[in-house]
Amino acid sequence: MTLNIGNRPPSFSLPAAGGGHALFEPGDGITVVVFTCNHCPYARAWHERIQKVAQDYTGRVTVLQINSNDSSRQPLDSFESMEAREAGGDFSSPYLRDEDQSVAKAWDAMVTPDVFIIDAEGELAYHGAPDGSYDDDSANAEWIRSALDDLIAGRRVAEPVTSPKGCGIKWKQASGLTIGSRP
Repeated sequence: MTLNIGNRPPSFSLPAAGGGHALFEPGDGITVVVFTCNHCPYARAWHERIQKVAQDYTGRVTVLQINSNDSSRQPLDSFESMEAREAGGDFSSPYLRDEDQSVAKAWDAMVTPDVFIIDAEGELAYHGAPDGSYDDDSANAEWIRSALDDLIAGRRVAEPVTSPKGCGIKWKQASGLTIGSRP
């Protein structure tokens, strides 16, 4: 399935680092879903900006961060490593584990970070990168912020699609597929 602007993404329930679960149902309010991980230099470069968005929009927007990487291929992305980062206070919103990669596949996530913003009606309103420059903190996740500001104001997102940039999701190897190919 390819998730396009205006489509309703699938719901999910995933375990959270630090305990508990998070449930996403389209239509439960404006939600930012970020596919991220522990090891990718792009995800790490944008990490603080994404945490600041979660803090700045608390009470108006839900932010969920998901790690879908195969930890046998990238041990730094194990649930234990996720929990260590969570315990260290590295996350301002739930950090979720997609162990079987079903959510990443259903959402057609390809890189870390890959940002999806769902509007209050439950439709995809933005897909892409946090901002235009992973190595410039002053960019301040401006593409996420602009999309959220548009949605909060009741407007359509002015720039609904940008090009996500990051490390490819580390897919589990399936019979007949080579490492790195998308199932």
